[in-house]
This record gives sequence, structure tokens and C-alpha cells, in this order.
Amino acid sequence: VQLQASGGGSVQAGGSLRLSCAASGHTLDNWAIGWFRQAPGKDREGVSCISSGRGDTYYSDSVKGRFTISRDNDKATVYLQMNDLKPEDTAVYYCVADRLSAFCSGHDGWGQGTQVTVSS
Repeated sequence: VQLQASGGGSVQAGGSLRLSCAASGHTLDNWAIGWFRQAPGKDREGVSCISSGRGDTYYSDSVKGRFTISRDNDKATVYLQMNDLKPEDTAVYYCVADRLSAFCSGHDGWGQGTQVTVSS
């Protein structure tokens, strides 16, 4: 599956951004779509995931309560709404796909990264 990520940018702390991950030509019900991020010098971190099928959602502790993942099947797009951004959210964000899965690992596809920069 080809994934197109967009929506990154630069904001001040407390601001918001919405990332989009488009998987054109696919039925999102069949795919778990999620987001990983990687900051310079840090390990890659799984941020959020929406499972295939009923769309169960997962959030890392570091973003729980601030980020919301959602899915628009008509547009074949998954969104990550990021509110109350903090400088530690600064990273390159990647969307990933796993076919017919409850989890997101990127087994079946990775999008290009989109940079999110949060200034204090």
C-alpha cells in the first residue's frame, strides 16, 4: 500500500496540527494505520494506531489525551489531530500500514515522513 503523509509544520507550544495519511485506492477497513515518530538521537516511537475492522484506537502514554486518531473511509485517509503540542513532540512523523491487523508495525507499508517542530 502506498501512503502519503502530510500536515506537518512548525507551531508554538500549546498549538495544534493535524496530520493526514492517505492510502488511495484502498479500503481502510482492511488496514491498521498508525503513526510512528523519530526525533534526532532518539529511538523510533509508536504514537498512535487505529486497527482494521472496528477501528480500535491506541495511544502512547506520551500523547494520550492530546492526540486523536480517526479514519475517513470515503477519503481513504487517517488523521492524527495533535493538540496541546509540546517541544518534546518535535520529530519526523511516519504513517504505517498493516493489513488486517489489530496493531501497527509498518509490516505492509511506510509513508514518507512529515516534520513536526514545536517551539517553546
